Amino acid sequence: MIKPLLALNQLSWKVGNKNILSQVNLTVNQGQFVGIIGTNGAGKSSLLRTIYRYIKPSAGQVFFNNRDIWQQKASQVAQQIAVVQQSNAQLSYSVFEIVKMGLTPHKKLFETDSLLDLNKVKQAIEAVGLTHLAAQNFERLSGGEQQRSLIARAIVQDTELLIMDEPTNHLDIHYQIDILNRIKQLKKTVVVSLHDLNLASAFCDHLILLEQGKIIAQGTPAQVLTAQTISQAYNVDVSVSTHPVHKNPLLTFHYNVRQAKTGAITCDR
Repeated sequence: MIKPLLALNQLSWKVGNKNILSQVNLTVNQGQFVGIIGTNGAGKSSLLRTIYRYIKPSAGQVFFNNRDIWQQKASQVAQQIAVVQQSNAQLSYSVFEIVKMGLTPHKKLFETDSLLDLNKVKQAIEAVGLTHLAAQNFERLSGGEQQRSLIARAIVQDTELLIMDEPTNHLDIHYQIDILNRIKQLKKTVVVSLHDLNLASAFCDHLILLEQGKIIAQGTPAQVLTAQTISQAYNVDVSVSTHPVHKNPLLTFHYNVRQAKTGAITCDR
């Protein structure tokens, strides 16, 4: 039986008089790999931040396991939801220390780490292929290595839901594929924002397409990544075929100059 894990009900968030998110309704079932897509400024990061209790919505509710997250303490939410944000090199700790931070939500004040805890950290570091860099300073790692360190921290945090905000941003294609493969292998419920629509098609089983803070399409990659929908949402010319390996949509963008909605001439990307 499919278990609904996360539910957003009529969620809205505004800053001053500007609506950032408007009446968002969505359900994430246990075990789903959900991608949030949309142009810059569509509200992807804002939506994720409302889910992990960083932004309090102006209206609506966020339920996790049928409980309103704002009726719980932040520490309780951290025991259920792990977050991997875009890599931040301003963390002057070793890889081992970064990953060990995943234990914090489960620890009482002044509680020390057990041998079992430390073994859990070592195993998570090994799982992301960073054992040889465990003592290395986080700031000296490559972008891909930093992201893998943060994923290992999330593994140690051991939550039901993993949220990732643009985990492939600024990474070369090898690390983009590597990181998403590692996340997929965790077999957790995942909600991730992605810019690359072909990556979203390859790895996600459910997509949410945002435009100006509203959901304009959601469903399987085949249902969302249609030529008409993507052309209108991203203001580009695109052809959609079937990928020869994973059989989900493969998007090919036309690199011609096109008249944008604003009236300015832009080049498709």
